[in-house]
Amino acid sequence: MGLTDTLAARFDVAERGSDVGTELLAGLTTFLTMSYIIVVNPVILSNAIDAGENTFQLLAVVTILASVAAMLVMGLYADLPFGLAPGMGLNAFFVVVVTQLEVPWETALAAVFLEGVLFIVLTAVGAREYVIKLFPEPVKLSVAAGIGLFLALLGLEQMRIITGSVSLNPVIALDPIAILAAVGILLTFALWARGVRGAIVGGIVITSGLAYLASALGVTPRPGGADQGLVESATLAPGITGITYDLAAYDISPLAFAFVEGFQNVEALTFALVVFTFFFVDFFDTAGTLTGLGQAAGMTDESGDLPDIDKPLMADAVGTTVGGLLGTSTVTTYIESSAGIGEGGRTGLTALVVAALFLLSLPFVPLLSAIPSFAPYVALVVVAVMMLRNVTEIDWDDLIHAIPAGLTIIIMPLTSSIAYGIAAGLLSYPVVAVAAGRSEETRLGHWLMALACIGYFAVRFGALVS
Repeated sequence: MGLTDTLAARFDVAERGSDVGTELLAGLTTFLTMSYIIVVNPVILSNAIDAGENTFQLLAVVTILASVAAMLVMGLYADLPFGLAPGMGLNAFFVVVVTQLEVPWETALAAVFLEGVLFIVLTAVGAREYVIKLFPEPVKLSVAAGIGLFLALLGLEQMRIITGSVSLNPVIALDPIAILAAVGILLTFALWARGVRGAIVGGIVITSGLAYLASALGVTPRPGGADQGLVESATLAPGITGITYDLAAYDISPLAFAFVEGFQNVEALTFALVVFTFFFVDFFDTAGTLTGLGQAAGMTDESGDLPDIDKPLMADAVGTTVGGLLGTSTVTTYIESSAGIGEGGRTGLTALVVAALFLLSLPFVPLLSAIPSFAPYVALVVVAVMMLRNVTEIDWDDLIHAIPAGLTIIIMPLTSSIAYGIAAGLLSYPVVAVAAGRSEETRLGHWLMALACIGYFAVRFGALVS
């Protein structure tokens, strides 16, 4: 029996209406659509984590390793074609915890690690699957859109297209960073619309190339900073001088097990708040993503649930635990996996191909530092548009659905908080249902989740007041 036959038998490829060639192509497609995270995650987390002069490269390495660990579980245990990596939005919240709540980054990693362990335990006993089935449908369908708008605002601000006060940069025509970013976004959308695989990665590369060309022509960034509502950016293109291949770029010891020190610097109430928020956000983000991907792959049952959802949830839990251990933010299932599903991926072989390609990216980590700091944020805007797709599934003519969904989508970007948006949806759903005289559509679990949200806000704002 050849390798192809062995793989086909191991993953029941034929029974799921696929073949090994299709699975390989699907894995490549998913990799191309989500590999931007290898660059973007270090860019975001380096705003909060300082592991020395090689912080960016080290974060890229641990991003790859945590992703691979999660996808091995997804491929070999869950046998599903879903890719995983540190989540967009979740990494931004990690930065918020460190910079706004003034929690040491080691302690934030400890919260991620503890969250992962809790998820492993809850998944093993079936608790996560039970709660996901109780999740109100309108909130489930709106989470991705809310996160997308949040990411779009973050990306546009980092690229200096809008200011910190959420208005158009008044001197955008004079700011080369904003101009190049806008051109990069349009080119990336054009590649995506053209059906080019790896459009996001291609957009980042093209934007970087334009930045180097502009720098070679003597173009310099317009001075500006927080006083003008702009994000600082010292250089248009960092250059490739000084890039060396040595063990320093791969020695992750400054990050690995840093969470242990984080447990030693714990302020109990604040730490509990951080763990709960990481837990809260990741729980519902993953629930919505898995349900959406299951629907795209035709794997959901008549109730719209993904059978044996505890298995992909375990992959998420293991990835998050490994991520906290190695030094990165929460790992979650990627909505970009829908690209591979669209190519016909139906088994865990697809996930294993994505994992293998992530590993093959390791030798190129030192080259990532040559990418202009603003270029990877092109991906945030493109991904944000992708994440709006579920809003068409919301029944906007039914207020019981429209109000919780609308609040979830609106609150997230306006408060820069994924958790606040989800809480608004969960709180409003049972209240609106009862007010509309349709209390029979609510369940005890809906009220318990609403109470949990009230408890979250009480602790959150109580901690701020104190």
